[in-house]
Amino acid sequence: MKNKAENPASLLENKQTSPIVELFFNLSHLKQVYRQGWLRRGVPPERCESVAEHSFSVAMLAMVLADRFPELDRLRVLELALVHDFGEIHAGDITPGDGVPKQEKTRREKESFALVLRESSCRDHLLSLFDEYEAGESPEARFVHELEKLEMGLQASVYDQQELGDFGEFLDSAGEAIEDARLKTILEELRKLRG
Repeated sequence: MKNKAENPASLLENKQTSPIVELFFNLSHLKQVYRQGWLRRGVPPERCESVAEHSFSVAMLAMVLADRFPELDRLRVLELALVHDFGEIHAGDITPGDGVPKQEKTRREKESFALVLRESSCRDHLLSLFDEYEAGESPEARFVHELEKLEMGLQASVYDQQELGDFGEFLDSAGEAIEDARLKTILEELRKLRG
């Protein structure tokens, strides 16, 4: 798996640090982890989205689209959006093309998540959010799953417009995963941009 750099937390070995400093150094690694699917489709590393950039975009979508979904708990949605890829700190960005079964991917990510949070006072709360997101049973978790796919479609459109390649397959994949009509209209707009 290609990353921009090693996990900054490795720089803390043999140093006395508080749990929050260690947590932040681990979180910073998500800025180093490329979204592997884009690299595999030819996006140059210097232009490739990181996992942190993706997570930030999903959280921003959650914030700006939440008004269209008054039935959802906005805080819960934002929390889920912010932690949905937290497990990739040590597990990396495992894509469908890697051939890792979903259950194994979830196991690796949860193990990574638990390792990063071992000293954190909010460990139980964050792990419960991870479990909720992975289970995808709450309305908020289902919404964030769809936002995650919407972000992928939006990023594909950005790369298309930047003429970095043909990323229509990502729009198609997002279209298959998104069920909510309010979000599908955004994908339709992106398809029109492709001309």
